[in-house]
Amino acid sequence: MDHARDASGVESAAKGAIDVDLVRAGTPGCAHRLHLNNAGAALLSQPTLDAMTGQLRLEAQLGGYEAEAAARGKIEDTYAALAELVGGRAEQIALFDNSTHAWNAACYSIPLRPGDRIITGNDEYGSSVLAYLQIARRTGAELVVIPNDATGQIDLDALRAEIDERTRIIGLTWVPTASGLVNPAAEVGAIARAADALYLLDATQVVGQFPIDVATIGCDLLNGTGRKFLRGPRGTGFLWVGDRALARLDPFVVEIRSATWDGARGFTFAPGARRFESWENSYVNIVGLGSAVRQALDLGLAAIGERSGRLGALLREQLDQVPGITTHDLGKRRCAIVTAAVDGHSPAEVAGRLAGDGINVSTTVAEHTPFDSEDRGVHPLVRLSPHYYNTEAEIDRTVAALAAIAAS
Repeated sequence: MDHARDASGVESAAKGAIDVDLVRAGTPGCAHRLHLNNAGAALLSQPTLDAMTGQLRLEAQLGGYEAEAAARGKIEDTYAALAELVGGRAEQIALFDNSTHAWNAACYSIPLRPGDRIITGNDEYGSSVLAYLQIARRTGAELVVIPNDATGQIDLDALRAEIDERTRIIGLTWVPTASGLVNPAAEVGAIARAADALYLLDATQVVGQFPIDVATIGCDLLNGTGRKFLRGPRGTGFLWVGDRALARLDPFVVEIRSATWDGARGFTFAPGARRFESWENSYVNIVGLGSAVRQALDLGLAAIGERSGRLGALLREQLDQVPGITTHDLGKRRCAIVTAAVDGHSPAEVAGRLAGDGINVSTTVAEHTPFDSEDRGVHPLVRLSPHYYNTEAEIDRTVAALAAIAAS
């Protein structure tokens, strides 16, 4: 039986089956590079590139405001697509220029008093750690860091033991920037609900890599980015705000997009999550983000997660067989992020030599995971992050290139 295929690589007669050849044909960068830096910034698809350049041409032809008005349907669909991606509603989505600003809009808006407790994990992103330290300094709140268990994921028993009536925030990075770890987000959500604490989940490395359902997870706030596994443009991020959180938060910035002047000496917040937004945006990027999210939804996050996870496991297994290479990934469950060290060669040297072979990777930075760096002392490392449009042959080529470096 012949299967009709659309431009996103979906077999319409076999929902969820990814046509890798078609996806690669619709990804211009695949013709030039072997891209294993999807945890940094993934390759744009041709449909996303076309959506962005089309909007940019509209701005040139009509004017920026007029082009925004002409694209209002596409802009609103970006909110709807992101809501579908995480299992929420469009009015629960706020758009930002990056994931860190989305996270900041959530965390800095949680009212705290002296003695309140902020509880987080060992694998928090460096920007979040710095923000927690500043918030604790400003408010007198206490920062508590939960260690990992023997598998390398957040220790759920230790988390339960630390919860008390002073706990206001439980913040967790679902998938850290390094280590391949997938933290047990839903289990943490159940603990947060039982404690009546707000649960802020950083899904920056998750969106576009595998499925998300905020109701199942039990989080109150979730942030993500467009540029990584979603394959959207840089300069995009979003925040999902649950109803319980919306009732408790006090947005830390107010401006003409997020609130309306009442004509006297007061104002009213915008409804829903848009009270956290700012007025000016790159609508070229927003239209591109919407295109990328729709492509991921069309392909199916379950199929994407299965393939990207399998490629990550294949890469990890092959590297573990190469003398002189050590992988440093954690957790009961692991994803498509693989971190490794090559004996006798710095991560920067390894990344540079791979780049010379046309292979894109990145390196971890100790300051980006400060608690993990204190705990393990393994950073920096080489970080390799395949995605569904990569091939098994590319994994083999990369392992051979790394083996040659290890043997040199």
